Amino acid sequence: MTQETPASEAIATLKSGLQAGGYVCDQEIATVVYLARALEKPILVEGPPGVGKTELARATSGYLSLPLIRLQCYEGLDEAKALYEWKYGKQLLYTQILREKLGEFLEGTQGLEQAMERLHRMGEGFFSEQFLEPRPLLKALQSEAGAVLLIDEVDKADQEFEAFLLEILSDYQVSIPEIGTVSALHPPLIVLTSNNTREIGEALRRRCLHLHIDFPEIERERQIVETQVPGIGDNLRDQLVAFVHGIREMELRKQPAVSETIDWARTLLLLNSDSLDADTVRRTLNVIMKHEDDAERVARAVPDLLARIR
Repeated sequence: MTQETPASEAIATLKSGLQAGGYVCDQEIATVVYLARALEKPILVEGPPGVGKTELARATSGYLSLPLIRLQCYEGLDEAKALYEWKYGKQLLYTQILREKLGEFLEGTQGLEQAMERLHRMGEGFFSEQFLEPRPLLKALQSEAGAVLLIDEVDKADQEFEAFLLEILSDYQVSIPEIGTVSALHPPLIVLTSNNTREIGEALRRRCLHLHIDFPEIERERQIVETQVPGIGDNLRDQLVAFVHGIREMELRKQPAVSETIDWARTLLLLNSDSLDADTVRRTLNVIMKHEDDAERVARAVPDLLARIR
């Protein structure tokens, strides 16, 4: 009999902890999260939309009792929105107050050069930390107890922003021109997600552990539904999961996500269904099918799909 190592025990504990928090994962996912903490490495999580990439960061945050700090990426995102902004309103207010006191402030200076030097020192004060408004990246670095930093859908951001992230991902620090280098008080656990809408650069990949989350196999999706939808009967749970897996074998614009399987289970429970029938499926297809042509194709296939799960 093989004796468990401390690492394997820690991975098993982590897996159980995530499941207790409602996130059903396999050994590979638990192992990557464990290694990310032990090695202080970011995780790049790729896979189709709705398979639990974002939820992994949220569940890990809950399990570790660390705050979740989320940066939602989009085209045109820049460091001002992701890292920091200056509190321009506060700076303006202070400028107006000091303008009234300018004579007192310059009192005792000899000539223009001394006056300019004193004004220069005052100007530097306006670009100090008290006038800095931290955004998600800086908040994560400054978190005293650590944090889980979720950089969601990084593939939607521009390549320039991806390059900007490299210093944070490798050294857990960032350079602010007016202040200098800000290093993490406690390195955050960084989770980047990607739906593969564009290719992620090799420089970013090198800095991360890689995890691919695909649609789960039937048994794990049953566990997910049972965990997320308490009270659902075994028969209905098994039928709807098998039905969804049948849909995923079809040629569609968008396959139903795990999150949509959960929504459908909650819908059917709300309608007091205890099994699937053709009428109920057709009336609730809009919960799992988000494109009209996909919904029409599945609606035509309902008799065959139901026959396969009986």
